[in-house]
Amino acid sequence: MKRYLIITTAVVIAAGIGGGAYFMRSQPTDIFAQCRSTHAGIITAFGGPFELTNQDGQTVTEKDVIDGMTLMYFGYTFCPDVCPLDNARNAKAVSIMEQQGLMVKPVFVTIDPARDTPAVMKDYVSYIHPRMVGLTGTDAQIKSITKKYLVYYSKELEPADPEYYLMSHSTNTYLMDPKYGFLQFFPRTVSAENMAKTVSCYADVIANN
Repeated sequence: MKRYLIITTAVVIAAGIGGGAYFMRSQPTDIFAQCRSTHAGIITAFGGPFELTNQDGQTVTEKDVIDGMTLMYFGYTFCPDVCPLDNARNAKAVSIMEQQGLMVKPVFVTIDPARDTPAVMKDYVSYIHPRMVGLTGTDAQIKSITKKYLVYYSKELEPADPEYYLMSHSTNTYLMDPKYGFLQFFPRTVSAENMAKTVSCYADVIANN
């Protein structure tokens, strides 16, 4: 899987992450240029192999998960507002595309594996979308995939109740493809309709190449 990160609107990948920009180099050809609003360049070494556990308790790898066009989002089930809204937006976009004959897989990766067991993830994702895949794992596995996908997350330092802590995290959704790897990220300000339109554009290009 090719691992290129296209920068479309900013040189900082995740909203909410403090700190520096990433060095970029020009991409010689971009067959997806028509699907992007802007194009500045690419970052290499984004994404890559992972091994996690799905909501059915099965061990899965990136080949099992990203076996077609996939929307990946990182969060946690105890999240009070951001994650439910973002996952619902992603689910709506997937449903719009499904009605148009395009099947895109919605994926939710937890950053809180201590609480998000496979059973918890199964209840959560089944409520959001019948085809949504929920992924959890060990602390080490979650640290590994979030590092590869440039996902920021942090546990609340001094919660009033240790069992009800909150997590800070970045909120981008990543569009992945088994052949082309990373295609684009969507900030949470993008509507389901615009997300569906953009993903459909990528799908059309892939179908013709």
